[in-house]
Amino acid sequence: MEPAHRGLGRCACAFWLAVAFDILGLLILLLGVFANVFFYDFLIYAGAIVIFLSLIWWVFWYTGNIEVPPSELEDDVGLLKKDKGNLGGISGAVRRLSSRVSNGIRNSFRRSDGPPRAPRTGARASAHARVAQQRDNTPVALATMTPHEDSPHTVSAAVDCDSMPHTTTETLPT
Repeated sequence: MEPAHRGLGRCACAFWLAVAFDILGLLILLLGVFANVFFYDFLIYAGAIVIFLSLIWWVFWYTGNIEVPPSELEDDVGLLKKDKGNLGGISGAVRRLSSRVSNGIRNSFRRSDGPPRAPRTGARASAHARVAQQRDNTPVALATMTPHEDSPHTVSAAVDCDSMPHTTTETLPT
């Protein structure tokens, strides 16, 4: 048998913290309004912020005391009710559609390298390995020329690889 919670409910600590924050915030706010100090605006803002933070404790207290009968909770946590057994009807179709959509979204965020390929053999495998090694270890050199008064800036990129052509990019003078 569940213990009977009377008065403040299950979350009495959150209740008393909320009350303490409210009282402290109200005292600070009223001190800022009625006290003749040069930092009254700081006290007013600080009191309002403390009262606002008390809302966190009020929400904790309220949500901690919500009681849901287990019969209503079964459907929300994914448990099937014993009298229904299988997923038939509209609710079953909605569950299947929801599951497909969520799995599709979940899988779309996963990194995939595509379908697995068959391993290469023979001369083709060694040529493929050479090309992959060249792609991974390609040195790149950039050269900048000092600007002359009448010529545009020139940036040249040279790549030490037979498969890539030499490129030059020109820009307008600034």
